[in-house]
This record gives sequence, structure tokens and C-alpha cells, in this order.
Amino acid sequence: MDSAVLIRRMAIGEGHACEQVMRSLPGWFGIEEAIVEYAKSAETMETYVADKFGQVVGFITLDRRTPVTAEIHCMALRPEFHAKGIGRALVELAEKLIVERGYELFEVKTLDPSRPCAEYEHTRGFYEHMGFQPLEENDLWGSGNLCLIMVKHLACHRGTAASRPVAGRGTTPTC
Repeated sequence: MDSAVLIRRMAIGEGHACEQVMRSLPGWFGIEEAIVEYAKSAETMETYVADKFGQVVGFITLDRRTPVTAEIHCMALRPEFHAKGIGRALVELAEKLIVERGYELFEVKTLDPSRPCAEYEHTRGFYEHMGFQPLEENDLWGSGNLCLIMVKHLACHRGTAASRPVAGRGTTPTC
């Protein structure tokens, strides 16, 4: 990753910077209402930004889904910064933080492959490379934009898989 890029917690009032990142990606963020909502959620959710010389070039917003599942609510990186290790650094920081908090699963939603889209093919490939696997396809975003939920079992990818007792059932492997 570029040594000039700093990954840091987003400051209050920087949601507009996340909005500008999304606007630089019309192939991914083409619905105005979604851009506005994701920018608002960046202000209220736990958000980390990739900052290069004071300019936000990317971000990741995290949300709690269940007591054991955290989610990448939104992630975006300006196109000129793709394939430079910044997206990986954002996801790895998020994983480190959620593992420290006791989460076992990491989830992300993206566009299902049934709708041809080069940008989202790239996105799915990135998440697969990061260890996420397809879990479920649904119509959360409507029949024309099917949603693919991808999940990563964090213990399995950290090499810490172990057996643990489950009430009334003896020992069950976690992976």
C-alpha cells in the first residue's frame, strides 16, 4: 500500500467526503438516493477512511448485524486507487477490530452475478480474494438488482479454528 495513505477513523462531518468517493464510481453507485443514504450512514456508523495528504480516497462503514456478525455496510475507493492495497488495508483493519470485539462472521452485500456488470464482477472477485464466500441470493434490492450476501468466518481465516462446547451437544467445530 502507498505509504502516503493513512487509514483512520472518520471525523465528524466528513460524510461529504465519502459521498464524493461514491460519486467517482458511477458504475457502482448510480442511484442518487443510495449515495445520499450511504453518506448519511457514514456519519452515524463506525467508518474508517483512507486519507492521502488530507483527501479521503476511500472508506469502509461497519455495522453490527447480530451478536456474532458484523457487516461491511458500504465500502468505496476512488478508481485511481484500485489495486494498490488500500481496499485490502481497509478490510483487514475492519476484520482486526471486529475480531477484537468477539465477532465470528463478517458479511457484505453486493450485486448478484445474474445481472451482468463488470464493476460488480470486480467487486465479487475482490471479496472472494479477501476470503468471503457466497451465502445467499435474494431480492432485497428488487428483482432487477438481486443481492448476493457474502460471508467470511473469521476464525477459519485466521488459522484459529478450534472446537468449543455447545450447550447440550458436546463439542462442535467452529469451522
